[in-house]
Amino acid sequence: MSETKALVVYKEKEPEEDMTKHRGTVLLVLILGAFVTILNQTLLNVALPHLMNDFNASADTIQWLSTGYMLINGIIIPISAFLIGTFTTRQLFISAMISFTVGSLICGMAPNFTIMMIGRIVQGAGAGIIMPLMMTVILNIYPPQVRGRAMGTIGIAMFFAPAVGPTLSGWIIEHWTWRILFYVAMPIAILDIIFAFLVLKNVTKVTKPVFDFLGFVTSTIGFGSLLYGISEAGSKGWDSVPVVSTIIIGVVFIALFIVRELTAKNPLLNLRVFKYNMFSLSTVVSCIVNMAMFGASILVPIYVQNIRGYSPMEAGLLMLPGALLMGIMSPLSGALFDRFGIKPLAFIGLTITAITTWEFAHLNADTTYSTLMWLYTIRMFGMSFIAMTIMTTGLNQLPRELASHGTAASNTARQIASSIGTAVLVTIMTNRTTYHVGQYANDLSLSNPNYNPSGLESMGAAFAQQMGQSLAAGKAYASQMLYGLVTKQSTIQGINDAFVVATGLTIVALIVSFFFRRVAHGKTAKKKMAEKPAEPIELTETSGQTARV
Repeated sequence: MSETKALVVYKEKEPEEDMTKHRGTVLLVLILGAFVTILNQTLLNVALPHLMNDFNASADTIQWLSTGYMLINGIIIPISAFLIGTFTTRQLFISAMISFTVGSLICGMAPNFTIMMIGRIVQGAGAGIIMPLMMTVILNIYPPQVRGRAMGTIGIAMFFAPAVGPTLSGWIIEHWTWRILFYVAMPIAILDIIFAFLVLKNVTKVTKPVFDFLGFVTSTIGFGSLLYGISEAGSKGWDSVPVVSTIIIGVVFIALFIVRELTAKNPLLNLRVFKYNMFSLSTVVSCIVNMAMFGASILVPIYVQNIRGYSPMEAGLLMLPGALLMGIMSPLSGALFDRFGIKPLAFIGLTITAITTWEFAHLNADTTYSTLMWLYTIRMFGMSFIAMTIMTTGLNQLPRELASHGTAASNTARQIASSIGTAVLVTIMTNRTTYHVGQYANDLSLSNPNYNPSGLESMGAAFAQQMGQSLAAGKAYASQMLYGLVTKQSTIQGINDAFVVATGLTIVALIVSFFFRRVAHGKTAKKKMAEKPAEPIELTETSGQTARV
């Protein structure tokens, strides 16, 4: 009679399903989702003036379509680590894309501003999770040795979409209705959802973390208030009551959020990721770079469209080669990162960026279109070496279980830095423009001994003769034209001053980047494997022998 005995097999714990053969399809699904969400945001910016007319709303009201989208992103991104631990990759991604698609449909059909705002919130709730999820998936399925190339591939979506957006939006607005801007994204989103149902694999581990309600409340109020205050500072001024009060509220609640997360047993966002020195350093440098990059990306369209009078489509075409080059170079830079590490790339990229940003600080009323295009293209070439690689070098240091928290913390910090950079550089441009107008006014004042009023009188007389008007009317026209020229020149000088500050930020990032060092690949994983005991697997054997492996 045979006897049943336990066969105990000891083997090392195997990782999750080998994702090597699925990497390409998983990455393609995620990049397509990121592309369509980023594209939609850039499409909307050009359409804001048309929405003001259709909805009979003020500029401040319509701006909420962008501000609200940004705020909901600012709320979703810090809790993305909790969501990634609660739901599977497929559940989270497909739900996010469905939310974005439904929001796009609501916006496209919106009969008024209120419905449009609801649609934007629904869109933002879905779009906010895409980038942290995509980065966490990459950290899970790609080893550190080849992770740079994978992270660089994200750049195709991050930089190609903003390149296509303004040009495509300008063409649609000129020939069709703004509603097409929302409908055009839906087929791509629906295709990606179908693709996800068919080929997307579950990559992230479901840990079912306990929901930190207090952390969620402090995070929502803190980041929401801070981002709102910063976004309004450019138009209302840093000393306005709404801006100051919301920024103070934001800072106080973010401080409470930090204390809560550092003391909670199950934090919503594990801020201990900042104990890893290269992660902290890379986050600081990424924030500085984002402040310079996104702030300057606002200044160039202001100069091109408002000062030089180019159309939105022409402005988009000017920036298109640079953005395309950045999208092409991003995977190549990632491959170089995998081979040589971050130091040479950071030095090359930040040096090129600093030089070209400094050149942008010397614009004038006669700077040619081709010069602007070449400067912007070369600047984007430099940015391509650092846009994703700096962040990757920090994330590579984190152990796998902290990947989702690292991506959430990094994306949150970069979003805040981008908002601060944009608001600060626009404020500098505005304040310096006012300063330069005042300087010109002093130069043209009768109290200035070097000022000769006969020039203005001669100009007024010439205009009066040409127009067949009185001398007073000619002088008024000459004064108006002179004021327009002064305002134009002052704005150019204000933009130049802002680019000087952006250059300074880039140089600071370059100096800090010298402290980068390459993290040993697989160091954390090997340490964990050495400390983790083998798991016994009990099998049942029907025989008269006992086997042990």
